[in-house]
Amino acid sequence: MPLEGFGVFQVDDLKGAEEAVQTAINKGYRLIDTASSYKNETAVGQAISKSGVDRQDLFITTKAYIQQMGYRETIRAFYESLEKLQLDYLDLYLIHMPFGDYYGSWRAMIDLYKEGKIRAIGVSNFDSSRLIDLANNFDVIPAVNQIEHHPHFQRPEELKVMADLGIQPEAWAPFAEGLNGMFDEQVLKNIAESHGKSVPQIILRWNVQNGVVVIPKSVHENRMIQNLAIWDFELTTEEQDQIATLDKKVPSMLDINEPSEVKRVYDYLEHPVLTSLG
Repeated sequence: MPLEGFGVFQVDDLKGAEEAVQTAINKGYRLIDTASSYKNETAVGQAISKSGVDRQDLFITTKAYIQQMGYRETIRAFYESLEKLQLDYLDLYLIHMPFGDYYGSWRAMIDLYKEGKIRAIGVSNFDSSRLIDLANNFDVIPAVNQIEHHPHFQRPEELKVMADLGIQPEAWAPFAEGLNGMFDEQVLKNIAESHGKSVPQIILRWNVQNGVVVIPKSVHENRMIQNLAIWDFELTTEEQDQIATLDKKVPSMLDINEPSEVKRVYDYLEHPVLTSLG
């Protein structure tokens, strides 16, 4: 699994999504992350088929949403996604939200994994308690947990739990969409200036240097290129400590333990206006 990939959340225009993924692959991205709820799996599949890149060189992720939870529902959702993506197998399949019958879904995903239809299975937006519960009730634990993770929400205790369980953390929206003045943080600007880099590049480097996979999204070619240019420098321990002071210890985008946020996640099923669902 590459440490950096390309996300397509909120790229819901099919032509635009296809062009964005084609451009990303051309620029060197090999991990492509989508979801059934993003409504762009067909566009992603078209881009993959036109890319000219060997399938084994790509790492494709998609996710099953709440209405697709349950054993039979997830089996059906998996094959629907596979058809839209024009693929024979997935590299990573995730439970998108920790709601609904995700126990049934996990059983289905284990069966698909053991059949060789999926190379790895995981979850998204699971907190430590749900991860521990899942890991203690199945013989296959999640390979990945895709979570909100950025300098304003660093989650060190949760990362420790994942490390202890052998689960790879992956950051969706690693910039938190610039909320709460993320790009204007003086600490990040100072570090960026010292390395001759941009603030987004510092944020991405901070993530991967701490072992967190990142999937930044952009439909702009120059930003796609910039987001990939994070492998020629390294943050110092002092710089890491400075970034640690930015932790607000609360999510900027999605709190799965806040009732109003859970309601918003469920309301998305009836009114699929793309908001910060990860």
